[in-house]
Amino acid sequence: MSLTDPTMLVIFAMAAAAAFCRFAGFAFMGAVPLTPRMRAGLDAIPLAVMIAIVLPPALKGSLPEWFGIAVVGLAVHLRLNELLAIVCGMAAVAVARAYGL
Repeated sequence: MSLTDPTMLVIFAMAAAAAFCRFAGFAFMGAVPLTPRMRAGLDAIPLAVMIAIVLPPALKGSLPEWFGIAVVGLAVHLRLNELLAIVCGMAAVAVARAYGL
């Protein structure tokens, strides 16, 4: 893969759009009072995004993917943080695929 001029332009445009959305979100949410209900909704967003990313491949996947989801579920249940749970799940899928499951 080579990074040509159009590719770099698209990468920078996408980075600028993401930065704009983030800064605009901070600016707009600074003017909104955070109620307990709104706080609970905002706290649920990372989990919803993780489920939206993981669920489609898991439904199409086979035993290694299901094993990885079980490991992630166990890691979250044991109160590890989400990032560590994802890393554990990826490692579980890699090991399961390496052993031909």
